[in-house]
Amino acid sequence: MNFKEEMKNYQNYIDDKLNEYFNEENPYEKRLRESMRYSLLAGGKRVRPILMFATYKLFKDDYEKCLPFAIGMEMVHNASLIHDDMPCIDNDDFRHGKPTNHKMYDECTALLAGDALFNYSNVVITDDLRDELDIKAISMKIMALNEFVKAKDRMIAGEYYDTVSSGEILTLEQLEYMHRNKTGALIKESVRIGALLGGATNQELQVLTNFAENIGLAFQIKDDILSEIGDSKKTGKPVGNDREMNKATYVTKYGLERAQEMLDDVINDAMSSIRVFGDKSEFLLNLALYIKDRER
Repeated sequence: MNFKEEMKNYQNYIDDKLNEYFNEENPYEKRLRESMRYSLLAGGKRVRPILMFATYKLFKDDYEKCLPFAIGMEMVHNASLIHDDMPCIDNDDFRHGKPTNHKMYDECTALLAGDALFNYSNVVITDDLRDELDIKAISMKIMALNEFVKAKDRMIAGEYYDTVSSGEILTLEQLEYMHRNKTGALIKESVRIGALLGGATNQELQVLTNFAENIGLAFQIKDDILSEIGDSKKTGKPVGNDREMNKATYVTKYGLERAQEMLDDVINDAMSSIRVFGDKSEFLLNLALYIKDRER
């Protein structure tokens, strides 16, 4: 199976499972649930849950055991996008080429849909933990839950710093702090959770953490590049929006050419670190290249 086929299989599997969590209708919550479902199934790449599955598969094959954490992570990611698009933050009208949640519904519904997804992620994971009978598995899942909660905390911190630093000239340290948290935290913890549930050693966990930190940063640099020169038909968002809003990005600070060089550097670092896993690292190596070369 080639990389594109494997990615598509993962994406289809995740989409099917996300659908299962919203197959019950409550008339009192119908519009809220529609709003949550609208953003969850709007066409995301599913990079975070796929990273979790692929990291787990470095150690074991039954990656479905990661599903509650993978679904929870995708819910948190989409909750953050709903809030990020709202008028009080980025005021975006489109996401994945479709109207953003607050444009499709209304600001109040969008705000609460984001809150609901953020909270429902906890329900999905703790329901699974409640039903676990194996003592060793319980211990691993508690450790993974701790990582999951920390990821949400760091994402919020990065998002906050992004909003309060708008229009300021940031140092490289400040820019990396913002993006290693805002964008990188969920990516890093997706990898770490997959590794923990798979039974990675401390040394293996450290190698994978380094890999994850680099691709998390790469993901944001690529986003900044696409915001400047991407095809809006593919990205689903207006090009040049970050510059118009005077946001601090790798492109606005260093220019397009240097941002591309930085992207290449962090991807190369990520790929170098993961090669210690030999042939098992092939999918993750290709995923790093996918992040670097993506067009949306």
